[in-house]
Amino acid sequence: MESLVKTYRPVVKFIITFLVVYSVLTVGYRAYLKFSTGMTYYPDYVTNLVAHQTADILNGFGYHTTALPHPDEPSMKLIVNGKYLSRIVEGCNAISVINLFIAFVVAFSGRFKPTFLFILAGAVILYAANVLRIAIIIMCLYHFPQYQDLLHEVVFPLMIYGMMFLLWMVWVNRFSSLKVKEARGK
Repeated sequence: MESLVKTYRPVVKFIITFLVVYSVLTVGYRAYLKFSTGMTYYPDYVTNLVAHQTADILNGFGYHTTALPHPDEPSMKLIVNGKYLSRIVEGCNAISVINLFIAFVVAFSGRFKPTFLFILAGAVILYAANVLRIAIIIMCLYHFPQYQDLLHEVVFPLMIYGMMFLLWMVWVNRFSSLKVKEARGK
């Protein structure tokens, strides 16, 4: 029994660490959302920023795009070439995905400095990929509105979760696996 506990100790540690970190980040994010209601940026700062940065990218590609607060719900409307095309809601801002990414990396953490730097770089990459993903999907919706369900239900999540998965694999294979190899060699 003792060898069984010893064998699965790293797995249990990973699961507990992941759940604790993810729970803390989720509670913190929920508090941020609660306290950002009624602030200067609508619906919250990050969602507002994502909407405006998406509009900037689309404008750079020649689509006259404006991001406006939605009057009936907590979201930002994207108006492309005079046509209300999409809305950016809180779930589109990638914070929940970044929290999931951070929880995994911390649960598989190595030394502090590489872990911290990878979390920082990964969060920036995920955020930037998210804004680009939204811009690409908006362009596709503009030209191919008949594929809205496919784009939103399949392509939309595949892009961001695929990027997160790739970052996880880099983390596990490049940093965490080194720690495991060192432990085996001793």
